[in-house]
Amino acid sequence: MNCRSEVLEVSVEGRQVDEAMLALVHTILLHRSTGKFHYKKEGTYSIGTVGTQDIDCDFIDFSFVRVSSDELDRVIRKAVGEFKDLCCALQDAMGNGTDGMGQISLEFYQKKKSRWPFSDECIPWEVWSIKVNVVNLANEQERQICREKVGEKLGEKVINIVEVINRHEYLPKMPTQSEVDNVFDTSLKDVQPYLYKITFQITDTLGTSVSTTMRRLIKDTLAL
Repeated sequence: MNCRSEVLEVSVEGRQVDEAMLALVHTILLHRSTGKFHYKKEGTYSIGTVGTQDIDCDFIDFSFVRVSSDELDRVIRKAVGEFKDLCCALQDAMGNGTDGMGQISLEFYQKKKSRWPFSDECIPWEVWSIKVNVVNLANEQERQICREKVGEKLGEKVINIVEVINRHEYLPKMPTQSEVDNVFDTSLKDVQPYLYKITFQITDTLGTSVSTTMRRLIKDTLAL
């Protein structure tokens, strides 16, 4: 199976990081989620509806649509919040005026059962990488311009996401009841996204990469 990769790039100021990432990640997951499956018997099922909700940003002139699931929103906000905290922590450590780079990756995968005692194999089939340039702005006038420009760019990225997703490319086939957990995340009560994971890393202006596995170490160091 060939895993397709898509890359999006945006430039934002620090206070816009979480809203920009939420807008893009939620947009992708909106199109990579279904309603809950209700099986009547093996091979026969119905699919519930997926509710949507309009979200207005506070620091960007932009609104986006997300799946109306508080559970899914909490999971995404937790990951995005950790990413923003790490960006801010690194900028504080490097000093005022320092720009930074970061990347959030949203990987969709399916499981392939392995024989005991081996764990299941996770096979990615689509990866979205969102590269973020975090800039420092000097005054309120620059912030207002950035507020408008970032909104325009996010609108372009959302259109790009929809165009990519509407292509007739590989999706995991609809599973039987016994295999549904190999394709979908069934842990949420109101929506069923394809299996996914979110990872991230940041890079300072010197090109030093800091992955998610290092975030706790950095936070502990900065706290000393």
